Amino acid sequence: MRSEAEIRKSIEDEMMRLNDALAESLKSDNALLKSVTDYFLAAKGKQIRPMLVILSAKLFGEIGRTTLNAAVAVELLHNASLIHDDVVDESPARRGRRSVNSIWDNRVSILVGDYFVSCALKGAIATENLAIVKIIADLGKELARGEIDQIETADSHTVDEERYFRVIDQKTASLFSSCMKMGAISNGASPEEVEILSRFGEKLGLCFQIKDDIFDYFTNEKVGKPTGSDLAEGKVSLPLIHAIKTGSGKENSDMRALLAKERLTQEDIAVLIEYAKKTGGIEYAEKKMRELEAAAVADLAPFGKSEITDSLISILHYITIRNY
Repeated sequence: MRSEAEIRKSIEDEMMRLNDALAESLKSDNALLKSVTDYFLAAKGKQIRPMLVILSAKLFGEIGRTTLNAAVAVELLHNASLIHDDVVDESPARRGRRSVNSIWDNRVSILVGDYFVSCALKGAIATENLAIVKIIADLGKELARGEIDQIETADSHTVDEERYFRVIDQKTASLFSSCMKMGAISNGASPEEVEILSRFGEKLGLCFQIKDDIFDYFTNEKVGKPTGSDLAEGKVSLPLIHAIKTGSGKENSDMRALLAKERLTQEDIAVLIEYAKKTGGIEYAEKKMRELEAAAVADLAPFGKSEITDSLISILHYITIRNY
């Protein structure tokens, strides 16, 4: 298993080229736009998604402009979705700093997010590969549909595991799957190879979201959001879904009644979190995540053992054990 530092070191040159290309693609002579994009990119996060594009491409050769443009496109589209999500969720923070909408306002945030989308499409077109352009276009639709489905699920107080997985497949797994596909396509992979890597990326994305949802049940300043923030927005994730669906008796009925409320108090949220914990919801979610992790590792078997496949598996493992 490779450490995160070792993985980053192995693609250091490619990531430097990526960040140069990102900065270039967002250049503007508008002072307000420049100040917002500079602020947002100053905390660029771990950039796992473009790393996956690059690593997927490296399975089939050296990294050229097509791969870098694909990585730029997906990173910009991802960041656009974050900016827009913060407006939808009224989030005050992102990546340990104040969110764009909390510093400027929703008007600026929406327009800057739109600017990122346009730059993402320009990056996709720069690949001169219609398959990559189609993936970016389809991905934009999936991310939006996932958010809308999540809002509808919250508003209807639906507690259903199948629907939960459908939503996180759209809003998270689709992004990771697209990264793997674009990287492979950018370096001439066969349709069969692209499909295998797509399945790996989808499972990796599901693991990422389940782990992220588990964080909502614990206090951790590194996560960057308060405990129970998902529940406060009406989002019921896997640990509580399992607890509600498998529980019985008066306490379970009381929990269902709480979830039917239009707005939860902090006391309500604390009660629901404790119920999910004591009835095995966290353990169930972790078990599901481990099953997906094992299946994702198996997906990579056709590519054999190499520095690249080891890096991909290490990223997957890091996602499932991370504490923020």
